[in-house]
Amino acid sequence: MARYDMPGRLKDEPDPLPDPVRIGVSDLHFALAAGWRDFRRAPAFGLLFSAFYVLGGLALVAVATAVGSDWWLIPFILGFPLIAPFAAVGLYEVSRRIELGQELDWRSVSRIVIAQKDRQIPSMAMVILLMFMFWVFVAHTIFAIFLGTASLTNVTSSTAILFQGRGLAMLAIGTLIGAGFALALFSFTVVGLPLLLDYETDFVTAITTSIKAVRLNFGVLTIWGTVIAALILAAILPAFLGLLIVLPVLGHATWHLYRRLMPDLERDQPWPV
Repeated sequence: MARYDMPGRLKDEPDPLPDPVRIGVSDLHFALAAGWRDFRRAPAFGLLFSAFYVLGGLALVAVATAVGSDWWLIPFILGFPLIAPFAAVGLYEVSRRIELGQELDWRSVSRIVIAQKDRQIPSMAMVILLMFMFWVFVAHTIFAIFLGTASLTNVTSSTAILFQGRGLAMLAIGTLIGAGFALALFSFTVVGLPLLLDYETDFVTAITTSIKAVRLNFGVLTIWGTVIAALILAAILPAFLGLLIVLPVLGHATWHLYRRLMPDLERDQPWPV
């Protein structure tokens, strides 16, 4: 895989990636504070990138309500955090520019984001999309196994069936399996996505490097993943509107946490502009 050493200067082979390093809980505090700082520095970018997800969530609710199939929202809402990391790609570029002291303007940021279509970000997007679609399939399968298709009518009229008998068992099993999906996707993307923006490498290498970082810092990054899940869930509840703030802050924070996890990576401009 070729790499750009300087803007416009192509190297035949990429330098080997260094291994991730250990971090502590204090690094999580730093990342959140830095994420909030970056959001306050450039709120317009964060609001724009997160607005796509807010509008998408509201559209899902409107369509499901209109066709009288509210139960379809259950796996989508629970699976929403699985696709949220991809919304942060543009935010990583904003944080990168703030870090380097580069100018923040819509044209420059947009060019970098659009340029990702010719790199490895689309491949990572397909991994995220396939995992999300498979999660939706599994969620519906679990529902059918525990409650049967005959119960769908009851669910649309009352959600009480979910909190009694087999409904509770379904929620417990579904939550465990959903947590497994979330952990896998988190392991792929927590370092993988910002690495693909920051460095010219293939998406498989980015995923394996990200998994290494999670294995090395499993306890700390489990806390980080729990914080992400809790904040996103809380942000979804008020008609998805909380995502306008939470997604940008977490996106910026993830960039700074990635910098702490990969401090020995030789960096330069990731793409000629």
